[in-house]
Parts: sequence; structure tokens; C-alpha cells
Amino acid sequence: MKFINIHTHSCSQNENVLEIVNQYPTSFEETNGFFSIGIHPWHINPETWKEELIIIEEKIQLKNGLALGECGLDKRRETPMELQTEIFEAQLLLAQKYQIPVIIHCVAAFQELIALKQKLNIAVPLVVHGFSKSEELVLQLLKNGFYISFGKYLLRNPELQTVFKLVPDDRFFLETDTIEEEIADVYALAAKYKKSDVVSLQQMITKNFNTVFKNGRMD
Repeated sequence: MKFINIHTHSCSQNENVLEIVNQYPTSFEETNGFFSIGIHPWHINPETWKEELIIIEEKIQLKNGLALGECGLDKRRETPMELQTEIFEAQLLLAQKYQIPVIIHCVAAFQELIALKQKLNIAVPLVVHGFSKSEELVLQLLKNGFYISFGKYLLRNPELQTVFKLVPDDRFFLETDTIEEEIADVYALAAKYKKSDVVSLQQMITKNFNTVFKNGRMD
């Protein structure tokens, strides 16, 4: 049974790990491994984003392109929210067109995120990665159909245990993002919080993976 890491910025080359490596349209590296690709709100270029969107559309049609992202909204960046929203909307609609999930970066803009999903009637799975917020917010996201991914903050903040335990077994994923720890470390802590074992957790997340990331399905 493999460990599934749904969001990382580096390839571990570990045969026991299935991972989705984050890529950017301006620095895409050809790979045989699974990847996601998107315009991150930290890296928006007002002059080139439409050309980057064309690259994204091309790459997500490759068989190992499992998701669009990470992309989203970040109110702590200087890029105007109006521009961030326009670019994020374009990517959501692209994901809808090709029926692939989206890995989402969201900082201080969760109400806007929920409103956009409703406004555009987005039906593909949306995964909020690196979750670290409140019980109230996670319940609101779950109510609106989002999946939640945990990683760095689960390891760093023991108080997040309560939030993590609120998420149903069929609505969460685990990740490493940019941390040095291995995905097995995240699984070990998550299994402890779930009062389960690592193998059961692997089975649980494999089932979720097959539901959401259909192009990478593990049968």
C-alpha cells in the first residue's frame, strides 16, 4: 500500500509514495510522474497570465496531469484582488471544462472562495491544501463541498488535532507541500489523531484519491 501525497513541490523518487508534484507554467519540467499545474497567486504576472493559461490547458490534457493548481486567492499579497479573482476564475472554468480537480491556495479569502464556487457553479472537486484554520471554517467548507488537505500545520500545531478530527474520512487528504518531513511522518500523526493505524489510513486516502483524482486511479 502506497503513501499518497497530494501536494508537494519536490519529487521524492520514493517508490512507496504516489505524489502530485506542483508545477508552474513558466518553468514546467517534463516528467513521467503525476503533477498539478496552475498560476499561484504569489506568482501572478499581469502581462503574461493569459499565455500561461494556454500552457496550463495544454499540460492538463497529459495523462499524468492530475489537477489544476495550486491556484487561488491570497489577501496578504499586493496583487489586487480583482486581478487575482479574474485569474482564479479562469482556472476554475478550465478545470470544469476538462473535468479535473483543483488544488487551492487560500489565505484570508475563504468567503470569497466559497462565493466563487457558488457563482460559477463549479462541480469538480476542490481541495483546500495546507489547512490550518478554525473548526467553524472547516465545517463551512465541508458544507459547501470542499475537500481538505492537511500537512505542515498538522505537524506544527497540536491544536489543529480538533479540527482534523471533525473532517469525515471521505473528505480529507495528506500532503507535505514544502516541509522537510516525509509524507510517512504526516500519516503517522494523522493515524494517531484518528485512533487508527497507518495501513487503514492509507486505504482511506487511496479511496478518496480514486474518487477525486480519477486520471491517477489506483485499482
